[in-house]
Amino acid sequence: MRRLIVVLPLMLALAACASSTRDLEGPTVPLGNFNMGHIGVVAPNLEKLLVSRNATNEEWIDGVTDALDTRFRRFDGDRFYHFGVSVEAYSLPPPIIPGKSALALNVTVWDDAAQAKMNPEPKQIHVIKVFESRITKNREQQLTGLAEEAARLIEVWLREMQESDGWFTDAETPAGPAADAKTNAATAADGKITVPENVVVITKKAAADRGSRRE
Repeated sequence: MRRLIVVLPLMLALAACASSTRDLEGPTVPLGNFNMGHIGVVAPNLEKLLVSRNATNEEWIDGVTDALDTRFRRFDGDRFYHFGVSVEAYSLPPPIIPGKSALALNVTVWDDAAQAKMNPEPKQIHVIKVFESRITKNREQQLTGLAEEAARLIEVWLREMQESDGWFTDAETPAGPAADAKTNAATAADGKITVPENVVVITKKAAADRGSRRE
């Protein structure tokens, strides 16, 4: 019993230190010319893994959208980018039951000016919560924590791509016919965002194709 009294506060402290939004409390480090445009989240093939509490497609769409919005709206670069996200699988184990909270999703980044994808193949993001007190967290808090960690990992990936491939830099060259400088400048000036019509369409198709391959 004494050992439990000692270990439980330690586990709670570790969980607190591992907060996925702790970095948002400090100054915002710019992400090149990145400015968040449209966030399109879908979940057409959502899979519940192992022993898990239920969560609806809409709950995951709302949770991931909110987490991405909170993390990426803080950047104020001069060029718009869009996210196409497909939530693929999750696990929200109840208290006492063995297992880890988990979330899997695929991410595609679109360059608004070029009207083209930045990454030809979706980036797979996997979140597994190892140090987590499910005794003190309800289902909604678990879901929110996984979504926030996924958003953090997406930012880590984007910064890696900025470093390795020059994403979100002034040297970046638009690749599509819509990359007209005057049009892009006008878009930024009046606050409107030109969302590619095929962002959500292609995201849904990619998710459907993956679902067909699993079957």
